[in-house]
Amino acid sequence: MQNLAITYTGDVAILTMQSGENRHNPLFAKEMLSALETIKSNESCKAMVITSNDDKCFSLGIDTDWLMPAMKAGRTEEIKQFMYDMDEVFKTVLLFPLPVIAAINGHAFGNGAILACACDFRFMRSDKGFFCFPEVDLSIPFLPGMIEFVKKAMPYHRFNEMKLSGRRVSGKELENDHVIEKAYETQEALMEGALNYAKSFDKKRGIFGEHKKRLHKHIIETIDKENAPLIDALSLMA
Repeated sequence: MQNLAITYTGDVAILTMQSGENRHNPLFAKEMLSALETIKSNESCKAMVITSNDDKCFSLGIDTDWLMPAMKAGRTEEIKQFMYDMDEVFKTVLLFPLPVIAAINGHAFGNGAILACACDFRFMRSDKGFFCFPEVDLSIPFLPGMIEFVKKAMPYHRFNEMKLSGRRVSGKELENDHVIEKAYETQEALMEGALNYAKSFDKKRGIFGEHKKRLHKHIIETIDKENAPLIDALSLMA
């Protein structure tokens, strides 16, 4: 895979994004779905950590270098398929029958922050990297499903402030808000903390997956019912 790598530490899968800023485009979405299926098919795996090998970025969200030319060229079907594929990525992460832990090693912006919110638990660096929803400054409205993902992960007052201001928020602030479990001062400490937390889980997939299915039913319904008409109409910009 060009954008991703899968490794294992004991019975914990580490899914590493490895394309620099880890922008989301059609290839990223397809590779992510394939990687998630590969990890799920490993019956000995008990948890998954999602991270990046970039020094500065976890993920900076949608690949505008792909999206803007695609919009200008009128490649509407390609754009729609990408949006549906990314919804499938988010839903797959949300309902994954194993604990999914985000080790946020750098900036998580836009769609990259949504990916972190779709995970069950989050850890982050305190010395570098910010969490940010810049869409208000980019004239891009959230899809309804995206709003539900973030509301799952953070207190409403923090989301309201971040969504309407576009402000970059640090790991220490998010730790205080319980958006992340813990903020670490080094990359080594971050990965050690995330992996140790992942290794603490030994749940049966059936019941774990069923809990998540029932817990997040409203999010899936919002994606399926409300995202689709906006994607089909390409109401992606304001």
